[in-house]
Amino acid sequence: MSSQDIPEENLPAEQDAHGAVGVADDKNPFADPGLPPHEHRVQDIDERAARRSERTVAMLFTVSMLATVGFIASYVGIPHDKSIFVFPIGHINALNFALGLTLGLALFAIGAGAVHWARTLMSDEEIADERHPIEASPEVREKVHADFKQGAKESALGRRKLIRNTMFGALALFPLSGVMLLRDLGPLPGTKLRHTMWRKGLQLVNMNTNEPLRPSDVAVGSLTFAKPEGLEEHDEEFQTEIAKAALMIIRIQPDNIKDKRELEWSHEGIVAYSKICTHVGCPISLYEQQTHHVLCPCHQSTFDLSDGARVIFGPAGHALPQLRIGVNDQGYLEALGDFDEPVGPAFWERG
Repeated sequence: MSSQDIPEENLPAEQDAHGAVGVADDKNPFADPGLPPHEHRVQDIDERAARRSERTVAMLFTVSMLATVGFIASYVGIPHDKSIFVFPIGHINALNFALGLTLGLALFAIGAGAVHWARTLMSDEEIADERHPIEASPEVREKVHADFKQGAKESALGRRKLIRNTMFGALALFPLSGVMLLRDLGPLPGTKLRHTMWRKGLQLVNMNTNEPLRPSDVAVGSLTFAKPEGLEEHDEEFQTEIAKAALMIIRIQPDNIKDKRELEWSHEGIVAYSKICTHVGCPISLYEQQTHHVLCPCHQSTFDLSDGARVIFGPAGHALPQLRIGVNDQGYLEALGDFDEPVGPAFWERG
């Protein structure tokens, strides 16, 4: 519908001017073209269209309210360990999916409603306003300072010390309520970052065959990945635990091991090192037999496994942690304890 289809008496009154039009002169070499004529929207000239826009905005805000209620209901009612299949993503956590969907819908509906309101119902006429100094005049500044001093005097804050001190105390303690809500984010990590599943007596299990490893299973120059005995892929905490406990098993001729402690912690040249890079935690998987170097594929940090897994290239800050191993009564490789330092990237508690 255009303005030509509406009787003239229904059209809004036109403004007398849409901005001053200037002429170029020596002082202002660029002429002011003024503002273009204002074009009315259909909502400006048809009340039925305006009401449709109003209902659309109200519907979007209502959708936002329902999505917020859905967010709260999802948080309370959906178990944190429930998973669902969503095409084409696959199996995902139901709670995370519901929270993300409802929160995103609530925010989108508010934004879309506000935009539609501004674009269709609020005034869209451009108005030119001459710039003026932002700074207040000396008279205004003097009056503000005088009013502030008068208000401070009338409050008796300086004389009523009991009120002043208790007010400051209340304002200082009140934010602690919000801090306490942070505990709902989950339990404190404690010493979890310093320890893994490895302990004395746990057998080393081949990641590919899921069978315990014997020394004869590890050939010289080979690279084998291992996990702790009892850790299975279907376990709920598998990803969390394997991210700290994953091992690289390498067999080196004992005469080629340069580091004394590495030799003491090995078994017949079989050494076990953390698979997690000490730079940003990427899994290490590239091994060079002749040099006994391993390379992190993410940022090319290189470690010498014949010399305590020290860093010889790249951004990693320290050597890979070594796991002390031995052989049990059944002839299987086993851990003789946990790593002696935290696995993965350095963090603030190291040292």
